[in-house]
Amino acid sequence: MTTDDIVQSESLKGQAVIITGASRGIGAAAARAFAAAGAHVGLVARSAGSVRDLEKETGGLALPCDVADYSDLARNIEFMRRRFGRIDALVNNAGVIEPIAALREADPAEWGRAIDINLKGVFNGMRAVLPMMRAQGGGTIVTVSSGAAHAPLEGWSAYCSSKAGAAMLTRAADLEVRGDGVRVMGLSPGTVATDMQAAIRDSGINPVSQLDWSAHIPPEWPARALVWMCTADADDFIGQEVSLRDESIRARLELGG
Repeated sequence: MTTDDIVQSESLKGQAVIITGASRGIGAAAARAFAAAGAHVGLVARSAGSVRDLEKETGGLALPCDVADYSDLARNIEFMRRRFGRIDALVNNAGVIEPIAALREADPAEWGRAIDINLKGVFNGMRAVLPMMRAQGGGTIVTVSSGAAHAPLEGWSAYCSSKAGAAMLTRAADLEVRGDGVRVMGLSPGTVATDMQAAIRDSGINPVSQLDWSAHIPPEWPARALVWMCTADADDFIGQEVSLRDESIRARLELGG
């Protein structure tokens, strides 16, 4: 079944979906994919200009804020809820790769900022939407994970640690709220051709930086997977982490290459 078939058979039309880190890369591609599926899309990012542009392109709702600031994020999520009456899905996508540095050289403030965005940002989003989702009888939360959540890489101590924490947080959330009808999952997209991957390449640190650009998948692939994960067709993956490296998943979504 293609993603287009899924969208047609289980339309997201009218659903309210919040995407963090929506200004570029996977987040921006996901915003376009959810908008094409008929969803009302809340565009969360620190870059107000970028999300305003995407708001015009997709018909979404720009929510410029910092996911590391719970009050700021919760206020914007509540604004979205008031506008559309509910929050049907949250895509925890915001993330940073910096600092790329050996532990002995890493800037403590940058290292802490990565934890604030990549881990605390996921918690902040979950904490803001879960009372709403429980009250309305359901919803979907998807955390964009990484292979770095499960394997250490040189120079990526902040990224690996924060992604590992976010992956465990996602499992903990599933344990707590599955009985309330809230679907919680993770998506590990693999290496994706985005600005983050360009920064990794330019760093020259660890084997990932040496990958040929052709090895990276386009951001539209994880975007399509995220739309699919918000439909009942993905119910057999609730509580799990879906990997786009898995050929059976690619075949199921008819993602080429």
